[in-house]
Amino acid sequence: MSNLQSANRLLVDAIVSMTDIVESMHHRISPMSRITQSPAKERTSGVTGLVYKSIRGLTELVGKGIDVPLGVISQSLGQKELAPSGAALVSALNGVLGDHLAERQSPLAIPMMFKQDGKQLDQSALMDAINKSKGKLVIMVHGLCMNDLQWQQGEHNHGKALADDLGHAAVYLHYNSGQHVSENGKTFSHMLEKIVLQANAMDASLQLDISIVAHSMGGLVSRSAYHHAKILGHAWPDYFKNLIFLGTPHHGAPLEKAGSWLDMLLDIHAYASPLSRLTKIRSAGINDLRHGNIVETDWQARTRFDFSSDKRTPMALPDNVKCYAVATTISANSSRITEQMVGDGLVPLDSALGKHENKTFTLQFPRTHQWIGRDISHMQLLSDPDIYVAIRHWLAIE
Repeated sequence: MSNLQSANRLLVDAIVSMTDIVESMHHRISPMSRITQSPAKERTSGVTGLVYKSIRGLTELVGKGIDVPLGVISQSLGQKELAPSGAALVSALNGVLGDHLAERQSPLAIPMMFKQDGKQLDQSALMDAINKSKGKLVIMVHGLCMNDLQWQQGEHNHGKALADDLGHAAVYLHYNSGQHVSENGKTFSHMLEKIVLQANAMDASLQLDISIVAHSMGGLVSRSAYHHAKILGHAWPDYFKNLIFLGTPHHGAPLEKAGSWLDMLLDIHAYASPLSRLTKIRSAGINDLRHGNIVETDWQARTRFDFSSDKRTPMALPDNVKCYAVATTISANSSRITEQMVGDGLVPLDSALGKHENKTFTLQFPRTHQWIGRDISHMQLLSDPDIYVAIRHWLAIE
């Protein structure tokens, strides 16, 4: 299935789902109806019901029929590298619907891979880069709805700058940010283990030194990878030296928490309840950002969109790894509102610094391992020159 076919299939799914929602509302509002069915199965009767049934049937028929010409048209397009704008669109789509895409085995679902200069690195090229850097490897891990190319902000790229200034091999993790953080963490751990095993096989005397610079959700994925490595008995944590978090929502992000509030409020009202399904198209990855889930037990055995308090398992920072936190606010002035509610526009200051009212959840970043900035937004974390100076300084420390 090509990208265009996949996009078409997604559109068909969206139209059918919207039809279900509208009919469900019609069913609830109609004085002739009684709400006796589950929202997903609420149907109208008579001529009205026939209209809705026809819409579903026609949508499915058109969707299946148009797949054939789209396949012919897009055959050559599927062989080409996506332009940066196209890659950004696919990455955003994965962030919002990535679990759905993966479940349907859509070619739009991004598989996890290491990249450099926008191209996938095979194992041979990766080993060559590590060898040339004498074992110093820095892995750049992007955030929600983003990709490896978006580390390039104007003329600056943290990874490339570190490669130039410190001689590190800079590689970029690319992944489906709509999947659960824990799923991405487990896959990331396996990939890191493969690096260590092959590097040691290539040259046992090589002093492998792994650092990670992670933006936003990428920090949760990196912490999850370390957790899984310990469970799986992986060796790569022995070579893990530095972990730098840039605006990581260690204890959640207000926007996703607001989404869960909206779910609850819409579900309370019988007529508005069908609309809550619109808020529930958001991915498992986004849902993990409500509280900062990083392990399976944080989300298993509970309904994903149920309104609930923070029930995570407390998880400390990686042992024997130098961990650093960069946190900013979009305001130039300090105030409780800008720090605790707004933060960098997406992540509050305390969440980025790992602070929590429950001390068992607080992450112990030494004061010298914290960098706090003002008048810097979440995206500007990728381009701010002072932040880069801090990153370079931390990675240069032996």
